[in-house]
Amino acid sequence: MAPLFSRLVVAGVGLVGGSLAAAVRAAGLAGEVVGLGRSEANLEVACARGLVDSATRDVRTAAAGAEAIVLAVPVGVCAPLATSLRPHAAPGTILTDVGSVKAALVASLEQAWAGVGPVVGGHPIAGSEASGAAAARADLFRGRRCILTPTPASDRAAVDRVRALWEGVGALVEEMPAPVHDEILARVSHLPHLVAYALALTAGEREIDGHSPLEYAGSGFRDATRIAGSPAALWRDVALANAGPLGAALAQFRTALGRLEALLVAGDAAGLEAALEAARAARRRLGRGR
Repeated sequence: MAPLFSRLVVAGVGLVGGSLAAAVRAAGLAGEVVGLGRSEANLEVACARGLVDSATRDVRTAAAGAEAIVLAVPVGVCAPLATSLRPHAAPGTILTDVGSVKAALVASLEQAWAGVGPVVGGHPIAGSEASGAAAARADLFRGRRCILTPTPASDRAAVDRVRALWEGVGALVEEMPAPVHDEILARVSHLPHLVAYALALTAGEREIDGHSPLEYAGSGFRDATRIAGSPAALWRDVALANAGPLGAALAQFRTALGRLEALLVAGDAAGLEAALEAARAARRRLGRGR
């Protein structure tokens, strides 16, 4: 069977991009997988691990002959990178991405790629606080959701090819409007990251009677703040790009905290237990999803 793409470029060979490249190679979905990046050291790791067939730091070299380009870089870098790739891309080249913000990003990519080829917004819901090609693994997307966000300007054949790419690496693909994606992810991804950062700051900013609270943190605190180990620049860009939905999620979270605080101040044991039990029931529903 012929590969899905003769030449696939993955721009950004980190955890997500490197894992996609490795999975594509393992599944034979592309005749050639080319890694594009800024760090020579990271590209050397990607080549040494066999994540890509070849790697380059030059946009001209990367884009030449590509059938599809996957932007696996921070959301704030995507549009400028697309603009730099544009003069070297062949007509019809598909541009897609892995960003966790979709509405504003896809609009900017459609503008940057206009006249070149189709744009398909994508977001695989998989990853960790680790980063770089050294953290990549070919099974990262197996059984995980990947959301595609076609717009009225999307080419259906291109959407289907991007869907086939993600399904080919084991992802469970669904489509939804970009604004709906952003509202959902604001609550289950972007807000939790800000909360984790805030928790880490709360425990780490001041000592108590000469003691650093962080020295006494157990597994609960470590679990709750694990994602605060994620790259700050990446989540800065995500937060700013999804400021509207994220602001609404923060307001909803403040309301939830306010209810708990009011119950605590009132000494309302029954009310506090009921609120915590409702949260516990919501948390248990996570086990029923994919």
